[in-house]
Amino acid sequence: MTSEKIEAKHGTTTVGVVYKDGLVLAADKRVSMGYLIANKEFDKFFKITDQIAMTVAGSVGDAQMLAKFLKAEVDLYKLNSGIEASVDVAASLMQNILFPQGKSFIPFLVQLIVAGLGDDGRYAIYTLDPSGSNIKETKFYSTGSGSPMAFGVLEDGYREGLTEDEAIKLSTRAITSSIRRDMASGEGIDVVVINRKGFRRLEKVPFEAIVKSK
Repeated sequence: MTSEKIEAKHGTTTVGVVYKDGLVLAADKRVSMGYLIANKEFDKFFKITDQIAMTVAGSVGDAQMLAKFLKAEVDLYKLNSGIEASVDVAASLMQNILFPQGKSFIPFLVQLIVAGLGDDGRYAIYTLDPSGSNIKETKFYSTGSGSPMAFGVLEDGYREGLTEDEAIKLSTRAITSSIRRDMASGEGIDVVVINRKGFRRLEKVPFEAIVKSK
């Protein structure tokens, strides 16, 4: 009896950029399964609260379940404490899920960004991986197979005091660079803005427009 290898759906580039009054999250739309493009319309953002969102790179199944777990934990936190969870709390709760007491031998195969408003009143990005690491970033970060290309754009283009429009342009440029060079990233760009007004999705940027913009 032979066993077949089951390919997990994965592949992604996600970016988070903190600007003067909020933060911008951007991601491509492609989901790959080996050399197959398994899906061209996957939404890689999960809204946790009006002030917190999560992006995912890695296994789609793990990502979807983790988003449900985190949303439930954040809702429970509000029910017990009477206050909205900050991004600091949300990232800590996610770390507990990824690295449970006793440590599971089957990790969640994901790389996450949990971003939003912190306890200090500033917007921040937390990055988490299957080992349970939880690292705070105050400027920008990128995850996924296309992140090496995205990081080059972010390092070159980021500056303190970016406006919302500048942060959106920088984020989409970073994702564009990964789409051009990473086989697992593509199909267009989704963008989310989080600021004092709440959580807002921008329209998808089609890949054809990205190519013609250069």
